[in-house]
Amino acid sequence: MIVVDSNIIAYCWVNGPLTGLAQRVRVRDPQWQVPILWRSEMRSILTGYLRDGSLSRPQIGRIMETVESALAGCEHLVPSSRVFELAGGSRLSAYDCEFIALASVLAVPLVTADKAVLRAFPEQARTMESFLAD
Repeated sequence: MIVVDSNIIAYCWVNGPLTGLAQRVRVRDPQWQVPILWRSEMRSILTGYLRDGSLSRPQIGRIMETVESALAGCEHLVPSSRVFELAGGSRLSAYDCEFIALASVLAVPLVTADKAVLRAFPEQARTMESFLAD
């Protein structure tokens, strides 16, 4: 079981240069856990693809449906107190700290490509490459 952030989710389901790597992470550990926040972040990511013309509205709708189905039962409410504790002790946003907080509560790693998160929480956060190397 691992926690993944919204970018890893997007890399896995939106075809791009990191899709293969993200899909290997999913094969290695398909029990992806996420805070509820992932939905809003994924909608924002997909809206970016819609606005730049990379994906159509029907395409982003299908992707979102697919991911929602894949992550059903894996979504968690994160304790606000833990998010505030982590955000207060770092320079990260509360959004980023939701993922770290969930990983902390579940006692599992967070897989992310976010360099700031990796620097701030090296004991909890791992790159896709690092996760696959173990």
